[in-house]
Amino acid sequence: MEAVIAVVALFFVLFVVLGAYATVKAIGAAKRGVDRTITQAKRSVEDTTLRARSLAQPGPVGQLADLRLKLRTSMRATQEALQAGVGEDESLKESLALFEQLSRHGRELDDELKRLEPEPDRAKLAQRLPALRERTERVIKSADSLRWAAHDRARKFAEDDLDTLSAQIDVEADALRHWTTEPTPVWPQAPKPEPTASTGQTWQETPGSRSGESRSTESRSGEEPPRPAINPSGPRPTYPWQKKPRPESTT
Repeated sequence: MEAVIAVVALFFVLFVVLGAYATVKAIGAAKRGVDRTITQAKRSVEDTTLRARSLAQPGPVGQLADLRLKLRTSMRATQEALQAGVGEDESLKESLALFEQLSRHGRELDDELKRLEPEPDRAKLAQRLPALRERTERVIKSADSLRWAAHDRARKFAEDDLDTLSAQIDVEADALRHWTTEPTPVWPQAPKPEPTASTGQTWQETPGSRSGESRSTESRSGEEPPRPAINPSGPRPTYPWQKKPRPESTT
């Protein structure tokens, strides 16, 4: 009885542990989903604000907002392209590592541009703006170069796979149409009979036909003697039960 209680208690503890683990995993997944949703919402709001500011506020402030918007858009697109392709192409791991180093410079630049937005000294801001634009363009050019290189590599692999598949399909199609390349069979002709002097045909002789032909030839020549109509009968046989014939009387 104690063993049964111990087994039941063990199963109960096991179920509790598994339930707690599943609950923690579910809570973690839900938290990550919520964080991801919040991050995307903040990003969308900030991008919309930058777009509106670049259009509504002319001068250095609008130009700073435009630089931030271009930088964030390029870096985000490159990150998504590399992360999507690294699962299929292991060579993109090195490109992804280079992009992480570039991302540090991009975040530092975005933070610097963000700090300069509320700057009241517009003249000082206008003096620093060309250097900031050049720096931003360098980061954007590097990110675009990595992204387009990844796109070109994926496109090249897709074209190679398509060429190989097309060649295999052509071979299979030719194999399925094999009857169009085979020559038409020609049936052998029957041998022509050799013509004879009389009828032009040669018939196979049989023993009956040969004997009939010989008899007809002999009857035409008259050499065969005529046969009697009825063969003469021989002496009659004598049976033991028959009486001997009496001699004729001389009287």
